[in-house]
Amino acid sequence: MAKVAFLGLGVMGYPMAGHLVKAGHDVTVYNRTASKSEAWVAQYGGTMAATPALASDGADFVMACVGNDDDLRAVCTGVDGAFETMPKGAVFVDHTTVSASVTRELYAAAAEAGLSFVDAPISGGQAGAENGVLSVMCGGDADVYARAEPIIDAYARVCRRIGDSGAGQMTKMCNQIAIAGLVQGLSEALHFAEKAGLDGRAVVEVISQGAAGSWQMQNRYETMIDDQFEHGFAVDWMRKDLGICLDTANETGASLPVTALVDQFYKDVQNLGGGRWDTSSLIKRLRALG
Repeated sequence: MAKVAFLGLGVMGYPMAGHLVKAGHDVTVYNRTASKSEAWVAQYGGTMAATPALASDGADFVMACVGNDDDLRAVCTGVDGAFETMPKGAVFVDHTTVSASVTRELYAAAAEAGLSFVDAPISGGQAGAENGVLSVMCGGDADVYARAEPIIDAYARVCRRIGDSGAGQMTKMCNQIAIAGLVQGLSEALHFAEKAGLDGRAVVEVISQGAAGSWQMQNRYETMIDDQFEHGFAVDWMRKDLGICLDTANETGASLPVTALVDQFYKDVQNLGGGRWDTSSLIKRLRALG
């Protein structure tokens, strides 16, 4: 059993922290909105704290799943941040999708404070978090990762170290780049089926068993056909992630023409009022076009 702090109880962090309790760890949680922490403690037990520093005091591991680069800096090195109170040798594990540059910045700040830092972004959506079957892609020192992996296993189906600090975030960018193209392709296929007067469900039943099959097709086609977009990863967050991908592509010289195009399509969805719809709502844009 480890003493663990979990910072950030959003749709992903809330169940992830719960899995840590189920695995037998001593968990203290922090969330910017305290009512979320209160609800979590009522459901899972454990304890809550009023600041990241209080939550992290004496912790062996501090896990975070917050919003963006600025949120992560705040809980790490801001006023009452976790780095103030984490004991020497403790490990900070960041599950937020952020830029590789802020990851490397905080890796260095952690090292200066006698701490360790692992970037460990996640994929699998809310359902993956709730069921404890997330994919976790990690960057950081090999020996530190080896210490953190058994803790992460509480909510992971697969967890792997890809390379040094920042490699986890770079891998998450690959994940989001691949998803963007897949969802757009699936949206176009279903829209084409509608326009052609085909039974979309019958179409997917056939094509999903061949080379066109994907996780997105298996898990999203029915709700896309039914025009339901309230259950998954939000468009606003996808645009944040794709912005990171495109900025990093400019730095590395990578060419991402499809990603850039789909990012603009998601902007169109936001303009339709769909910022909080899940990412499969790309098909709404096509339907709006006629």
